[in-house]
Amino acid sequence: MSSYTEKLKRLEEAGRMRTLKPLSGRTGCRIEYKGRTLLNLTSNDYLGLAGDRELHRRFYSSLDEPGFLNTFGLGAASSRLLTGDSDMAHSLEECLQTAYKKEACLLFNSGYHANIGILPALFAKNDLILSDKLNHASIMDGMQLSKAQFKRYRHRDYDHLVSLLKTYRKRFNKVVIVSESVFSMDGDVADIGQLIALKEEYDCMLYLDEAHAIGLYGRKGLGMAEEHETVEGIDFLVGTFGKAPASIGAFVLCTEEIRSYLINHSRSLIFTTALPPVVHSWNHFVMQKIFSLEAKRIHLKKLGSKLRISLVENGLKTDGTTNIVPVMIGDDALAISYAVKMQKKGYLILPVRPPAVPEGTARFRLSLTADMEWDDIKNIAADISDIVIKGEL
Repeated sequence: MSSYTEKLKRLEEAGRMRTLKPLSGRTGCRIEYKGRTLLNLTSNDYLGLAGDRELHRRFYSSLDEPGFLNTFGLGAASSRLLTGDSDMAHSLEECLQTAYKKEACLLFNSGYHANIGILPALFAKNDLILSDKLNHASIMDGMQLSKAQFKRYRHRDYDHLVSLLKTYRKRFNKVVIVSESVFSMDGDVADIGQLIALKEEYDCMLYLDEAHAIGLYGRKGLGMAEEHETVEGIDFLVGTFGKAPASIGAFVLCTEEIRSYLINHSRSLIFTTALPPVVHSWNHFVMQKIFSLEAKRIHLKKLGSKLRISLVENGLKTDGTTNIVPVMIGDDALAISYAVKMQKKGYLILPVRPPAVPEGTARFRLSLTADMEWDDIKNIAADISDIVIKGEL
Protein backbone atom coordinates (compact mmCIF):
# COMPACT_ATOMS: atom_id res chain seq x y z
CA MET A 1 0.00 0.00 0.00
CA SER A 2 1.48 3.36 -1.03
CA SER A 3 1.81 6.29 1.36
CA TYR A 4 -0.87 8.12 -0.65
CA THR A 5 -3.32 5.25 -0.22
CA GLU A 6 -2.61 5.12 3.51
CA LYS A 7 -3.22 8.84 3.86
CA LEU A 8 -6.45 8.60 1.86
CA LYS A 9 -7.59 5.74 4.07
CA ARG A 10 -6.93 7.82 7.19
CA LEU A 11 -8.90 10.71 5.70
CA GLU A 12 -11.84 8.40 5.02
CA GLU A 13 -11.71 6.93 8.53
CA ALA A 14 -11.68 10.43 10.01
CA GLY A 15 -14.68 11.51 7.93
CA ARG A 16 -12.61 13.99 5.94
CA MET A 17 -12.44 12.39 2.51
CA ARG A 18 -13.50 14.86 -0.16
CA THR A 19 -14.84 14.00 -3.60
CA LEU A 20 -16.06 16.00 -6.57
CA LYS A 21 -19.84 16.38 -6.91
CA PRO A 22 -21.16 17.06 -10.42
CA LEU A 23 -24.24 19.28 -10.41
CA SER A 24 -26.57 20.36 -13.19
CA GLY A 25 -29.97 21.86 -13.96
CA ARG A 26 -29.57 25.16 -12.15
CA THR A 27 -32.94 26.91 -11.92
CA GLY A 28 -32.81 29.94 -9.66
CA CYS A 29 -31.93 28.78 -6.15
CA ARG A 30 -32.48 25.11 -6.98
CA ILE A 31 -30.14 22.62 -8.56
CA GLU A 32 -30.09 18.97 -9.58
CA TYR A 33 -27.95 16.60 -7.53
CA LYS A 34 -28.01 12.82 -7.81
CA GLY A 35 -31.20 12.93 -9.83
CA ARG A 36 -33.12 15.18 -7.42
CA THR A 37 -33.91 18.88 -7.44
CA LEU A 38 -32.70 20.45 -4.18
CA LEU A 39 -32.69 23.91 -2.61
CA ASN A 40 -29.09 25.02 -3.05
CA LEU A 41 -27.69 26.13 0.30
CA THR A 42 -24.02 25.71 -0.64
CA SER A 43 -23.61 28.40 -3.30
CA ASN A 44 -21.62 31.64 -3.22
CA ASP A 45 -24.00 33.07 -5.85
CA TYR A 46 -25.20 35.47 -3.17
CA LEU A 47 -27.23 37.78 -5.43
CA GLY A 48 -28.65 34.97 -7.57
CA LEU A 49 -26.98 36.35 -10.70
CA ALA A 50 -25.39 33.09 -11.89
CA GLY A 51 -28.87 31.64 -12.33
CA ASP A 52 -30.48 34.78 -13.77
CA ARG A 53 -31.32 33.77 -17.35
CA GLU A 54 -32.65 37.17 -18.38
CA LEU A 55 -29.47 38.90 -17.20
CA HIS A 56 -27.40 36.48 -19.27
CA ARG A 57 -29.60 37.08 -22.33
CA ARG A 58 -29.03 40.83 -22.03
CA PHE A 59 -25.29 40.30 -21.75
CA TYR A 60 -25.15 38.16 -24.90
CA SER A 61 -27.60 40.30 -26.89
CA SER A 62 -24.76 41.97 -28.82
CA LEU A 63 -22.94 38.72 -29.57
CA ASP A 64 -23.25 39.07 -33.36
CA GLU A 65 -21.94 42.63 -33.58
CA PRO A 66 -18.70 43.33 -35.50
CA GLY A 67 -15.61 42.95 -33.35
CA PHE A 68 -17.40 40.52 -31.03
CA LEU A 69 -14.12 38.72 -30.23
CA ASN A 70 -12.96 41.83 -28.35
CA THR A 71 -15.95 41.40 -26.05
CA PHE A 72 -16.81 37.71 -26.13
CA GLY A 73 -13.52 36.03 -27.05
CA LEU A 74 -12.82 32.83 -25.12
CA GLY A 75 -9.05 32.89 -25.11
CA ALA A 76 -6.51 35.54 -24.12
CA ALA A 77 -3.81 33.05 -25.21
CA SER A 78 -1.05 34.85 -23.32
CA SER A 79 -0.18 36.60 -20.09
CA ARG A 80 -1.14 40.25 -19.69
CA LEU A 81 2.52 41.25 -19.97
CA LEU A 82 2.79 39.65 -23.40
CA THR A 83 -0.26 39.76 -25.72
CA GLY A 84 -3.03 38.81 -23.28
CA ASP A 85 -3.89 42.34 -22.17
CA SER A 86 -7.03 44.03 -23.51
CA ASP A 87 -8.89 47.31 -23.59
CA MET A 88 -11.71 45.59 -21.70
CA ALA A 89 -9.39 44.67 -18.82
CA HIS A 90 -8.32 48.30 -18.50
CA SER A 91 -11.93 49.50 -18.73
CA LEU A 92 -12.84 47.20 -15.86
CA GLU A 93 -9.94 48.46 -13.76
CA GLU A 94 -10.95 52.06 -14.44
CA CYS A 95 -14.56 51.28 -13.56
CA LEU A 96 -13.55 49.85 -10.18
CA GLN A 97 -11.01 52.58 -9.47
CA THR A 98 -13.68 55.21 -10.12
CA ALA A 99 -16.37 53.45 -8.10
CA TYR A 100 -14.12 53.09 -5.04
CA LYS A 101 -12.43 56.47 -5.54
CA LYS A 102 -9.01 54.87 -5.19
CA GLU A 103 -5.82 55.76 -7.02
CA ALA A 104 -5.38 52.51 -8.95
CA CYS A 105 -6.74 49.03 -9.57
CA LEU A 106 -5.12 45.82 -10.80
CA LEU A 107 -6.87 42.63 -11.91
CA PHE A 108 -5.92 39.07 -10.94
CA ASN A 109 -7.24 35.77 -12.26
CA SER A 110 -8.90 34.80 -8.96
CA GLY A 111 -8.97 35.67 -5.30
CA TYR A 112 -6.48 32.87 -4.76
CA HIS A 113 -4.13 34.37 -7.36
CA ALA A 114 -4.43 37.75 -5.65
CA ASN A 115 -3.67 36.51 -2.15
CA ILE A 116 -0.73 34.33 -3.18
CA GLY A 117 0.61 37.05 -5.47
CA ILE A 118 0.31 40.29 -3.53
CA LEU A 119 1.69 39.35 -0.11
CA PRO A 120 4.90 37.65 -1.38
CA ALA A 121 5.56 40.49 -3.83
CA LEU A 122 5.26 43.30 -1.30
CA PHE A 123 6.65 41.89 1.95
CA ALA A 124 10.21 40.59 2.47
CA LYS A 125 12.25 38.98 5.24
CA ASN A 126 12.50 42.15 7.35
CA ASP A 127 8.71 42.61 7.28
CA LEU A 128 5.88 41.16 9.37
CA ILE A 129 2.38 40.01 8.43
CA LEU A 130 -0.25 39.91 11.19
CA SER A 131 -3.23 37.82 10.12
CA ASP A 132 -6.60 36.99 11.67
CA LYS A 133 -6.52 33.30 12.58
CA LEU A 134 -9.64 32.52 10.54
CA ASN A 135 -8.49 34.20 7.34
CA HIS A 136 -8.94 32.17 4.15
CA ALA A 137 -6.46 29.45 3.17
CA SER A 138 -5.29 31.53 0.21
CA ILE A 139 -4.09 34.21 2.64
CA MET A 140 -2.25 31.58 4.65
CA ASP A 141 -0.63 30.29 1.46
CA GLY A 142 0.33 33.83 0.48
CA MET A 143 2.00 34.36 3.85
CA GLN A 144 3.91 31.08 3.55
CA LEU A 145 5.12 32.01 0.06
CA SER A 146 6.32 35.36 1.35
CA LYS A 147 9.77 35.71 2.89
CA ALA A 148 8.22 37.90 5.58
CA GLN A 149 7.62 36.58 9.06
CA PHE A 150 3.97 36.15 10.00
CA LYS A 151 1.95 35.73 13.15
CA ARG A 152 -1.76 35.08 13.58
CA TYR A 153 -3.92 36.87 16.10
CA ARG A 154 -6.99 35.23 17.63
CA HIS A 155 -10.11 35.67 15.54
CA ARG A 156 -11.43 39.24 15.84
CA ASP A 157 -9.45 39.60 19.09
CA TYR A 158 -8.02 43.06 18.66
CA ASP A 159 -6.54 43.13 22.16
CA HIS A 160 -4.38 40.21 21.05
CA LEU A 161 -3.50 42.10 17.88
CA VAL A 162 -2.48 45.12 19.98
CA SER A 163 -0.22 42.93 22.13
CA LEU A 164 1.49 41.61 19.00
CA LEU A 165 1.93 45.13 17.65
CA LYS A 166 3.42 46.34 20.92
CA THR A 167 5.85 43.43 21.02
CA TYR A 168 6.94 43.24 17.40
CA ARG A 169 6.25 46.48 15.52
CA LYS A 170 9.65 48.09 16.13
CA ARG A 171 11.55 44.97 15.09
CA PHE A 172 10.40 45.09 11.45
CA ASN A 173 10.57 47.50 8.53
CA LYS A 174 7.02 47.07 7.23
CA VAL A 175 4.09 45.53 9.10
CA VAL A 176 0.76 44.70 7.45
CA ILE A 177 -2.46 43.69 9.18
CA VAL A 178 -4.47 41.23 7.09
CA SER A 179 -8.14 40.43 7.58
CA GLU A 180 -11.21 39.37 5.71
CA SER A 181 -14.18 41.70 6.12
CA VAL A 182 -16.85 38.96 6.12
CA PHE A 183 -15.45 35.64 7.28
CA SER A 184 -16.45 32.87 4.93
CA MET A 185 -17.20 30.07 7.39
CA ASP A 186 -18.58 31.97 10.38
CA GLY A 187 -20.51 34.75 8.69
CA ASP A 188 -19.19 37.32 11.14
CA VAL A 189 -17.57 40.67 10.36
CA ALA A 190 -14.26 42.35 11.15
CA ASP A 191 -14.21 45.71 12.92
CA ILE A 192 -12.68 47.63 10.02
CA GLY A 193 -12.71 50.94 11.87
CA GLN A 194 -10.65 49.48 14.70
CA LEU A 195 -8.23 47.86 12.27
CA ILE A 196 -7.68 51.22 10.58
CA ALA A 197 -7.14 52.91 13.95
CA LEU A 198 -4.54 50.30 14.90
CA LYS A 199 -2.71 50.49 11.58
CA GLU A 200 -2.46 54.26 11.96
CA GLU A 201 -1.38 54.13 15.61
CA TYR A 202 1.37 51.60 14.94
CA ASP A 203 2.41 52.85 11.47
CA CYS A 204 1.29 49.71 9.65
CA MET A 205 -0.60 48.92 6.46
CA LEU A 206 -4.02 47.28 6.19
CA TYR A 207 -4.90 44.51 3.71
CA LEU A 208 -8.63 43.77 3.60
CA ASP A 209 -10.12 40.84 1.68
CA GLU A 210 -13.72 41.68 0.73
CA ALA A 211 -14.45 38.45 -1.19
CA HIS A 212 -17.67 37.67 0.69
CA ALA A 213 -18.83 41.29 0.97
CA ILE A 214 -18.63 42.58 -2.62
CA GLY A 215 -22.15 43.06 -3.96
CA LEU A 216 -23.84 42.67 -0.57
CA TYR A 217 -22.93 45.71 1.51
CA GLY A 218 -22.73 49.42 0.98
CA ARG A 219 -25.04 51.71 -0.99
CA LYS A 220 -23.51 50.59 -4.28
CA GLY A 221 -22.63 47.07 -3.18
CA LEU A 222 -18.90 47.79 -2.94
CA GLY A 223 -18.53 45.89 0.32
CA MET A 224 -18.14 46.36 4.05
CA ALA A 225 -15.57 49.10 3.58
CA GLU A 226 -18.18 51.16 1.72
CA GLU A 227 -20.86 50.22 4.28
CA HIS A 228 -18.70 51.58 7.09
CA GLU A 229 -17.23 54.45 5.06
CA THR A 230 -13.68 53.20 5.56
CA VAL A 231 -12.47 52.68 1.97
CA GLU A 232 -9.98 55.53 2.21
CA GLY A 233 -8.18 53.98 5.18
CA ILE A 234 -7.44 50.64 3.51
CA ASP A 235 -4.10 50.26 1.77
CA PHE A 236 -4.89 47.06 -0.15
CA LEU A 237 -8.56 46.33 -0.76
CA VAL A 238 -8.96 42.95 -2.43
CA GLY A 239 -12.23 41.94 -4.04
CA THR A 240 -13.31 38.94 -6.09
CA PHE A 241 -15.83 38.34 -8.85
CA GLY A 242 -16.30 34.68 -7.92
CA LYS A 243 -19.04 35.14 -5.34
CA ALA A 244 -21.85 37.70 -5.71
CA PRO A 245 -20.76 38.85 -9.20
CA ALA A 246 -21.20 35.24 -10.42
CA SER A 247 -17.95 35.06 -12.35
CA ILE A 248 -14.21 34.57 -11.86
CA GLY A 249 -11.36 36.97 -11.30
CA ALA A 250 -10.26 39.41 -8.63
CA PHE A 251 -8.79 42.87 -8.13
CA VAL A 252 -6.78 44.93 -5.71
CA LEU A 253 -7.32 48.64 -5.13
CA CYS A 254 -4.10 50.39 -4.18
CA THR A 255 -1.79 53.24 -5.19
CA GLU A 256 -0.28 53.68 -8.66
CA GLU A 257 3.12 52.90 -7.16
CA ILE A 258 1.91 49.56 -5.75
CA ARG A 259 0.09 48.70 -8.97
CA SER A 260 3.28 49.20 -10.97
CA TYR A 261 5.32 47.25 -8.43
CA LEU A 262 2.90 44.28 -8.57
CA ILE A 263 2.94 44.25 -12.37
CA ASN A 264 6.69 43.79 -12.13
CA HIS A 265 6.94 41.48 -9.10
CA SER A 266 3.71 39.51 -8.54
CA ARG A 267 4.41 36.04 -9.89
CA SER A 268 0.77 34.92 -9.96
CA LEU A 269 0.07 37.84 -12.30
CA ILE A 270 3.22 37.68 -14.43
CA PHE A 271 3.37 33.93 -15.06
CA THR A 272 -0.22 33.03 -15.91
CA THR A 273 -2.42 33.33 -18.97
CA ALA A 274 -4.77 36.31 -18.70
CA LEU A 275 -8.49 35.85 -18.28
CA PRO A 276 -10.34 35.89 -21.63
CA PRO A 277 -12.15 39.00 -22.92
CA VAL A 278 -15.58 37.48 -22.25
CA VAL A 279 -14.81 37.28 -18.52
CA HIS A 280 -13.69 40.91 -18.30
CA SER A 281 -16.78 41.94 -20.29
CA TRP A 282 -19.13 40.05 -17.99
CA ASN A 283 -17.41 41.43 -14.88
CA HIS A 284 -17.73 44.97 -16.20
CA PHE A 285 -21.37 44.36 -17.17
CA VAL A 286 -22.37 42.71 -13.91
CA MET A 287 -20.65 45.26 -11.65
CA GLN A 288 -22.70 48.00 -13.31
CA LYS A 289 -25.82 46.00 -12.40
CA ILE A 290 -24.67 45.36 -8.83
CA PHE A 291 -24.45 49.09 -8.14
CA SER A 292 -28.27 49.26 -8.36
CA LEU A 293 -29.27 46.03 -6.56
CA GLU A 294 -30.00 47.56 -3.17
CA ALA A 295 -33.39 45.82 -2.93
CA LYS A 296 -31.68 42.41 -3.24
CA ARG A 297 -29.19 43.37 -0.54
CA ILE A 298 -31.97 44.39 1.85
CA HIS A 299 -33.93 41.22 1.11
CA LEU A 300 -30.90 39.01 1.78
CA LYS A 301 -30.16 40.76 5.06
CA LYS A 302 -33.72 40.14 6.24
CA LEU A 303 -33.53 36.45 5.25
CA GLY A 304 -30.33 35.95 7.24
CA SER A 305 -31.72 37.64 10.34
CA LYS A 306 -34.97 35.70 10.21
CA LEU A 307 -33.21 32.36 9.73
CA ARG A 308 -30.88 32.93 12.69
CA ILE A 309 -33.86 33.64 14.93
CA SER A 310 -35.54 30.46 13.72
CA LEU A 311 -32.40 28.36 14.33
CA VAL A 312 -32.06 29.62 17.90
CA GLU A 313 -35.77 29.05 18.55
CA ASN A 314 -35.25 25.44 17.45
CA GLY A 315 -32.38 24.93 19.89
CA LEU A 316 -29.54 25.12 17.37
CA LYS A 317 -26.21 26.90 17.72
CA THR A 318 -25.39 29.51 15.09
CA ASP A 319 -23.19 32.59 14.75
CA GLY A 320 -22.51 35.67 12.64
CA THR A 321 -24.68 38.43 11.21
CA THR A 322 -24.54 37.95 7.43
CA ASN A 323 -26.13 35.76 4.76
CA ILE A 324 -23.57 33.06 5.65
CA VAL A 325 -25.33 31.19 8.45
CA PRO A 326 -23.36 28.45 10.22
CA VAL A 327 -25.05 25.65 12.17
CA MET A 328 -22.54 24.08 14.53
CA ILE A 329 -22.35 20.29 14.63
CA GLY A 330 -18.88 19.57 16.05
CA ASP A 331 -18.13 15.99 15.04
CA ASP A 332 -16.98 15.36 11.45
CA ALA A 333 -18.80 12.05 10.97
CA LEU A 334 -22.04 13.45 12.39
CA ALA A 335 -21.84 16.45 10.05
CA ILE A 336 -21.56 14.08 7.08
CA SER A 337 -24.44 11.91 8.27
CA TYR A 338 -26.72 14.86 9.04
CA ALA A 339 -25.97 16.46 5.65
CA VAL A 340 -27.07 13.30 3.83
CA LYS A 341 -30.32 13.29 5.82
CA MET A 342 -30.92 16.95 4.97
CA GLN A 343 -30.41 16.16 1.28
CA LYS A 344 -33.18 13.57 1.57
CA LYS A 345 -35.41 16.35 2.92
CA GLY A 346 -34.73 18.45 -0.21
CA TYR A 347 -31.81 20.67 0.81
CA LEU A 348 -28.38 20.66 -0.84
CA ILE A 349 -26.25 21.00 2.28
CA LEU A 350 -22.68 19.74 2.35
CA PRO A 351 -20.68 19.31 5.56
CA VAL A 352 -17.83 21.70 6.30
CA ARG A 353 -15.00 20.00 8.18
CA PRO A 354 -11.36 20.66 9.10
CA PRO A 355 -9.06 21.94 7.71
CA ALA A 356 -11.63 24.40 6.29
CA VAL A 357 -12.68 25.10 9.90
CA PRO A 358 -10.89 24.54 13.23
CA GLU A 359 -10.84 21.10 14.85
CA GLY A 360 -14.07 20.18 16.59
CA THR A 361 -16.17 22.77 14.75
CA ALA A 362 -17.60 20.80 11.81
CA ARG A 363 -20.79 22.49 10.66
CA PHE A 364 -23.39 23.21 8.08
CA ARG A 365 -22.64 26.44 6.23
CA LEU A 366 -26.04 27.68 5.07
CA SER A 367 -25.41 30.12 2.25
CA LEU A 368 -28.48 32.24 1.56
CA THR A 369 -28.97 33.85 -1.84
CA ALA A 370 -31.15 36.73 -2.93
CA ASP A 371 -33.25 34.56 -5.26
CA MET A 372 -34.63 32.69 -2.22
CA GLU A 373 -37.86 33.62 -0.47
CA TRP A 374 -38.72 32.95 3.17
CA ASP A 375 -41.07 30.16 2.07
CA ASP A 376 -38.05 28.35 0.60
CA ILE A 377 -36.22 28.20 3.94
CA LYS A 378 -38.90 28.63 6.62
CA ASN A 379 -38.84 24.94 7.60
CA ILE A 380 -35.11 24.38 7.51
CA ALA A 381 -34.44 25.12 11.20
CA ALA A 382 -37.11 22.65 12.30
CA ASP A 383 -35.84 20.08 9.81
CA ILE A 384 -32.26 20.39 11.09
CA SER A 385 -33.48 20.26 14.68
CA ASP A 386 -35.40 17.06 13.99
CA ILE A 387 -32.17 15.42 12.85
CA VAL A 388 -29.56 17.00 15.14
CA ILE A 389 -31.50 17.33 18.39
CA LYS A 390 -34.38 14.88 18.14
CA GLY A 391 -32.37 12.21 16.35
CA GLU A 392 -34.83 11.64 13.52
CA LEU A 393 -33.69 8.85 11.22
